[in-house]
Amino acid sequence: MQMDITIAFFILGALATLVKANIQFPKALYQGLTLFLLIAIGLKGGVALAEHGSAKLLPQSGLVILLGLVIPLIAFPILRFIGQLNREDSASIAAHYGSVSIGTYAVAVAFLETQNIAYEAYFPLFVVLLEVPAIAVGIALAKKTGDKVKWRVLLHEVFCNQSMLLLVGALLIGYWGADQIGSIKPLFFDLFRGVLALFLLEMGMVAASRIKDLKQMGNFMLAFGVAMPLIGGLLGCMLGIQMGLSSGGATLLAVLGGSASYIAVPAAMRVAIPNANHSLSITYSLAITFPFNVLVGIPTYALFTHWLTN
Repeated sequence: MQMDITIAFFILGALATLVKANIQFPKALYQGLTLFLLIAIGLKGGVALAEHGSAKLLPQSGLVILLGLVIPLIAFPILRFIGQLNREDSASIAAHYGSVSIGTYAVAVAFLETQNIAYEAYFPLFVVLLEVPAIAVGIALAKKTGDKVKWRVLLHEVFCNQSMLLLVGALLIGYWGADQIGSIKPLFFDLFRGVLALFLLEMGMVAASRIKDLKQMGNFMLAFGVAMPLIGGLLGCMLGIQMGLSSGGATLLAVLGGSASYIAVPAAMRVAIPNANHSLSITYSLAITFPFNVLVGIPTYALFTHWLTN
């Protein structure tokens, strides 16, 4: 199976950091690339929703939300009772794994297109739906009786963070303006893979820069960062097959189940669980799970789907 060219940029970024090359990647550029990917993914999903939306999406959406509720409930007891982490850290990390990584999803889409594997084009709708349930479960798991939550601030962080706002907004714009999409297609559709390559270059540098943090982690933490994506990926794959999704669609749902958020959930968790070690959650997401998914996980989820459907 040939490696997608965009993943080569992730490896290049990691190598550049490991050999201590002086590559200055402007923070504003990284933020701009992230915004581009969120808008492009949302627009594609909105256009597809306008073309292929039907009543069958309602039960499918309900099952996807259920997946977002179940995964953190699996992750929490593993972290709490096997990993011996405190309640707040266990809940925060579990919420990260129940939500999704936009970067991982973008890489998975590029992978499927390289392999000429078809998938349901309205999948960004499921990406949006998976952003919230895990946050709710994480908060419930972390809070004890009598604990107060600043709900107004929290709800603002959950629904008005850049990931949620741009994904939902672009999805609605794509749905509403599907017949006009040609005017902006050269930017948001045709340049998607090039922007993704630059994004992965930066992500490779970020992941490699956190290797020093991994040295302070125990064997359990490293194992969890690899095992939990496989558990979530397998659940997502089986659910996708039961939902009647195509092979590519089941693979994408496996990717969503196996990824860990590093944009939307961290902001929400800082408000909801201020006492948690948030750098620990980000290290899990960016230094272990994201590289694993990009280099190994996505092809593995495709194999899951192939085995289970044959």
